[in-house]
Amino acid sequence: MTMLTDIAVREYLGRLASNAPAPGGGSAAALAGALAAALGEMVGNFTVGKKKFAGVEEDIKRLLAVLEEQRGVLLGLTDEDASAYGQVAQAYAMPRSTKQEKAARADAIQKALKAACEVPFGVCRCCAAVIGTLRELAQKGNPNLISDVGCAAKLALAALECAWLNVEINLASIKDAKFVEGRRDELEQIMAPCADEVSEVWRLVVETICS
Repeated sequence: MTMLTDIAVREYLGRLASNAPAPGGGSAAALAGALAAALGEMVGNFTVGKKKFAGVEEDIKRLLAVLEEQRGVLLGLTDEDASAYGQVAQAYAMPRSTKQEKAARADAIQKALKAACEVPFGVCRCCAAVIGTLRELAQKGNPNLISDVGCAAKLALAALECAWLNVEINLASIKDAKFVEGRRDELEQIMAPCADEVSEVWRLVVETICS
């Protein structure tokens, strides 16, 4: 089976634009997060190895390690989201003619929804990790690429918020109250600092460019 991340950008966008059930918003959110990470890596890679930035090279390498790891995970989640949606669709398509079939279908739906919830939840975690690198990157990275740090910050926040929506739409149909409460509590902790952090990164970027 061809992975979404192995096809051309044009083909991916064509599939996204079509009436096919997947890829959808969750996959797009993961891909946007991967783009954010890649932009941050570009800034880092234009910084390391240059005498002018020798004093911060180890710091930048540390940030690059985080960004590279998150980009890889987010690319995987770009594919996994489409697969998870397929499992949910299969569960809803199960027969429900008898009491036993209805019970089996209901159980399969709940399991599939929980699994589907984990993919955008992972996107949220990754995007928060990307965001966590960007203030330092804005302060220490090659200033010729500071606009790319700003772009990375906005993309990462958009990806995070879109992934949150995809978690919530699954949680809304999950009957396990403890599971739902736990995921929402974790999401709140993950997301709480991110908007302010991106605002600060954006302020640093704009201040640097416009001063």
